[in-house]
Amino acid sequence: MLSSSTIRSRVARGPAPLLLALGLLLALTACGPATGAGGAAAAGSSRAPDAVEPLPTEPTPQLPTTAASADGRQVTVTSADRIIPLNGSLAELVFSLGLGPKVVARDVSTTFQQAAALPVITQAHDVSAEGVLSLHPTVVLADRSTGPAEAVAQIRAAGVPLLVLDDAKQLADVGPRIDAVAAALGVPDAGRQLKERTEQRIGAARAALPVTGRHPKVAFLYLRGSASVYLLGGPASGATSLIEAVGGEDAGKAAGLTGDFTPLTSEALVKAAPDAILVMSKGLDSVGGVDGLLKLPGVAQTPAGLDRRIVSVEDGQLLSYGPRTAQVLREIAEQLSPADAK
Repeated sequence: MLSSSTIRSRVARGPAPLLLALGLLLALTACGPATGAGGAAAAGSSRAPDAVEPLPTEPTPQLPTTAASADGRQVTVTSADRIIPLNGSLAELVFSLGLGPKVVARDVSTTFQQAAALPVITQAHDVSAEGVLSLHPTVVLADRSTGPAEAVAQIRAAGVPLLVLDDAKQLADVGPRIDAVAAALGVPDAGRQLKERTEQRIGAARAALPVTGRHPKVAFLYLRGSASVYLLGGPASGATSLIEAVGGEDAGKAAGLTGDFTPLTSEALVKAAPDAILVMSKGLDSVGGVDGLLKLPGVAQTPAGLDRRIVSVEDGQLLSYGPRTAQVLREIAEQLSPADAK
């Protein structure tokens, strides 16, 4: 998945100005109500509380299992009694499988209600190996954006099984990701149940979308105002699959961008000419809501800016590509639909 923390990791690989901005970004704690089209809380959307829905019965792991880690290793899990998922998307999967009672810590991007009381074992967005090891985990789940590499190596050197999962970047990745996590934790039957439930809900959400014959161009912007980080998503941003699933067209992709993100400029955004802008809710809050967003380079000159057509989804849900993705699709579609209906 290209989560908020994954995006931060990719920003860190960019040029020096973005590295400086990232340093400020890590201190950002902008919170507050999500803001939707027109600058107010998205009253017309079905935004649900930030919570996951576990399977009705807690499964019993059948262990040991051996799984192929995305970094080329074979990882054997002998106990799932003390699980630490190192990002919010993986935590969402573990809790949805019904294994939440076995989770002993969370990272800063795990924001849903059921995990709120768990200790945080990240410093800014870097994993603290000492924090992880102090909780005596029996298995740790990570993805390719987890870092720093020294912390991952230190956890493994202590003898803790650490499995790296591939990123989920599109709707087609949801089922395989559920399968991989469930198999590694020894609960494949629960994985099948969760995958079936998730895929049914995604299918139902897509089937319920209004048929308008229009395909609005939607630009995905990653915003962190306190750090002056403003990025325009390209075809590898992780948002393209969601935009296309609700009947839209990824404006960055249509404008010929390549890769995941490019710094936001007036020229790039005017060329993209989006009819709507998709953002994470805390990112929108960090720039002062819709009014602040319209002050960023080029935004006010786009059709989206002129119409104040902003779609906002919770940070921890937008790019998670997991059990709550159907909810994400509904939120995007509902915030796009009023303007489409004009």
